[in-house]
Amino acid sequence: MKEERRITEFLAGKSDHTLALYNHFIREFEKIGTILVEPTKTMIGISNAHKRIAWVTQLGKNFIHVVFPFRHPYEDNLCFQKVGQVPGQQQFNHHLRVLNAEDINEEVLGFMRSAYSEEK
Repeated sequence: MKEERRITEFLAGKSDHTLALYNHFIREFEKIGTILVEPTKTMIGISNAHKRIAWVTQLGKNFIHVVFPFRHPYEDNLCFQKVGQVPGQQQFNHHLRVLNAEDINEEVLGFMRSAYSEEK
């Protein structure tokens, strides 16, 4: 399948630690509901049946960087390193850096569930 090969290309050459973080993140999302994981030109998109709910924007040496688009800013949190509005849109990107599997904690899982269930 072409899409799988392209995701494989994103993952090629990444450290075992980064691959484990990526796989853990995807597995945790799959526990919430059915997702589609698909490559774009520069990142990996994660969608539910209705819309894109997250992007894996960077696969670093020892981390993954994930962006969640929400309609409202969630400033009161301990997990997002940055929250910023997309200019001209009612979309607020919430940036999460995952360094360890334990970083996908109850707070993050709550935001993952919210992203999954938020309407278009």
